[in-house]
Amino acid sequence: MEAVKYEILYIIRPDLGEEGKKALVEQFDTILKDNGAEIVDSSDWATKRRLAYEIGGYREGDYHLVTFTTTQAEPINEFERLALINDDILRHMVVRLDHLNN
Repeated sequence: MEAVKYEILYIIRPDLGEEGKKALVEQFDTILKDNGAEIVDSSDWATKRRLAYEIGGYREGDYHLVTFTTTQAEPINEFERLALINDDILRHMVVRLDHLNN
């Protein structure tokens, strides 16, 4: 089975602090890797960006973008499951990049 490229963009609550944010990003990168994904890039997309609407009492958030490849659904499923129950992640979005050349 051929690896497919994905991106996950997630919004981190802005009052988490640098150390907390770093730990959160490392935790979720590890979740992807432990479930079979190969991370291509994991970096901040925007820091303290204003949200289009209020989410959980926040009007801004820190955006983090992870690009990875995988041959299975487990990394994405586990990321989404844990992101939904983590109060530090306000929103997340997974996009399949199969329309781009690898």
